[in-house]
Amino acid sequence: MTEHETGRPVKDRPWVMRTYAGHSTAAASNALYRTNLAKGQTGLSVAFDLPTQTGYDPDSPLARGEVGKVGVPVPHLGEMRRLFEDIPLVEMNTSMTINATAMWLLALYQVVAEEQNPGASAEEVAAQLAGTTQNDIIKEYLSRGTYAFPPEHSMRLIADVISYTVHQIPKWNPINICSYHLQEAGATPTQELAYALCTAIAVLDAVRDAGQVDAEDFERVVGRISFFVNAGVRFVEETCKMRAFVQLWDEITRERYGVQDPKMRRFRYGVQVNSLGLTEAQPENNVQRIVLEMLGVTLSKDARARAVQLPAWNEALGLPRPWDQQWSLRLQQVLAFESDLLEYDDIFDGSHVIAAKVAELVEGARAEIDRVQAMGGAIAAVEYMKQELVSSHAARRARIESGAEVVVGVNRFETTEPSPLTSDLDAAIQTADPAAEQAALESLAAWKQQRDDAEVAEALSALAEAAKTDQNLMLPTLAAARAGATTGEWAGTLREVFGEYRGPTGVSGAVGVATEAGPAGEELAAVRARVKQTGEELGGPGGRLRLLVGKPGLDGHSNGAEQVAVRARDAGFEVVYQGIRLTPEQIVAAAVAEDVHCVGLSILSGSHMELVPAVLDGLREAGLADVPVVVGGIIPSADARRLTELGVAAVYTPKDFGLTEIMGGIVDVIRKAHDLD
Repeated sequence: MTEHETGRPVKDRPWVMRTYAGHSTAAASNALYRTNLAKGQTGLSVAFDLPTQTGYDPDSPLARGEVGKVGVPVPHLGEMRRLFEDIPLVEMNTSMTINATAMWLLALYQVVAEEQNPGASAEEVAAQLAGTTQNDIIKEYLSRGTYAFPPEHSMRLIADVISYTVHQIPKWNPINICSYHLQEAGATPTQELAYALCTAIAVLDAVRDAGQVDAEDFERVVGRISFFVNAGVRFVEETCKMRAFVQLWDEITRERYGVQDPKMRRFRYGVQVNSLGLTEAQPENNVQRIVLEMLGVTLSKDARARAVQLPAWNEALGLPRPWDQQWSLRLQQVLAFESDLLEYDDIFDGSHVIAAKVAELVEGARAEIDRVQAMGGAIAAVEYMKQELVSSHAARRARIESGAEVVVGVNRFETTEPSPLTSDLDAAIQTADPAAEQAALESLAAWKQQRDDAEVAEALSALAEAAKTDQNLMLPTLAAARAGATTGEWAGTLREVFGEYRGPTGVSGAVGVATEAGPAGEELAAVRARVKQTGEELGGPGGRLRLLVGKPGLDGHSNGAEQVAVRARDAGFEVVYQGIRLTPEQIVAAAVAEDVHCVGLSILSGSHMELVPAVLDGLREAGLADVPVVVGGIIPSADARRLTELGVAAVYTPKDFGLTEIMGGIVDVIRKAHDLD
């Protein structure tokens, strides 16, 4: 600790403070950004909607119901201009949560910055830009599902962005190795460490092997690699995890890549604390959870986050309002400016407890890294890692259901006074603008009408030709952005060259809880007996109940659907699960082909009011009106009532954490549909 001449301690500079934001339209999001900056936020973190993230325009059939729901739609350069209107990009630090289409959105961002600074050259503007593109595809195959292209081509795009930025945008972090979603998908601290670092190794190997960066510049590439991590409520363990990250990254960069400069070996990371553990029941408890999770990434100076964004207390209920986001920002500001945390050196140095836990995590992570590398690295081991995450998540859910892992207000201390925060549940969250999709469609049509179609066609043709070579695709992407191409046209052009891809589900090889002992095992055995009995009543001896688990739309958050599929399998159902990103028509076709007894839909993107009715209508048209449909997701109570009125048999939200109980409910609706009781 050092002191001013006045005797007051000198504080370290605080981390960059962000809130993850973007919704409905570029204009609405721009207003939100400028308001947040005025409240003391020191950086921007942009949430894009699912069509933008996966490379579709608002008029794509797959985009139906998804436009503006979980982020802001940016289908073309005009919307990127609106998004950052009156925000000088050369003075801003902007994090963009974008992966499959990261190259495209970075190109749009750069072009807008050029337009904001007409007196400077493109090179001069690029040199001033600071921020981050998440750009981590491997974790998309493992957890979040917003991939667009096959793994090898996705890695090529990542390497191209990194190679371009190290030369042209030297202050930019071209990739956030993102362990955040690994923890959301069930990763233990050891798995989060190992799989994130294996991803980093795969990326650095790809950049090195691409030959676009010489040995001298490769150290700078390593120095610009950043990470985006998750912090759970076990904040002592999370603190140790971060110290283990620092140690392992220093080892890998020094020993594998020969990086000599300690500054280039520094583990640089931002954090979004855990949203998986936020509860719908007694949601006010989420505030103290968020604070504890923030402490896990700020207490240790030697492993402190460079940027922090916190979720809002009501994210398990729906879209947070501006006031809710302000509350989360104030949590950071109180810690940084009122407490004395930033006045001291690392407070854990010399702690034998911390040292022992860090050593344990490092040892476990090294072993798992070696296992993945022996399989050929992260890309080759995607299916293995996915399976391990689904199994870990199943084990966690089982611990919560049995009470072995306590969640306050959920499986213990459930008695509560009425909360003034949720006295009006429908007013406790923000609703995405229902006119956002139509506004985006009109914007897209107007944009196409005013551009030079021949210039666009020429730029996209050049992009396609470059994609067939080993040329860096950033320059033809910039040309397409300047010509006026759309997000869907850029991605569609590359899909034509690279092909489509469907990631592994991890369900078939996942370890479930079929043989769990104790009350939880007895409950599952009782449900299994009812599943068997009902199947035989409907199909004769040996007949099995068939459950279709469907993920309609572009929502790639498949953790819940995977856990339902695994538990249904353990309960004796024959499970049909084809993974993410299906149209309502595809789900109906699968229900017909597999002759299922129930359809379960999982939607967490807020598009349930558009997609669920489409499935219901499709089933009726196919003659399957008697097949019950159940729905799970983050669904406000008013929407749940409306879905029930439309014919949905049951609606499950995050408060319904008992998967075995849900299986029993599914048996009930099947029996009711067939008048068996």
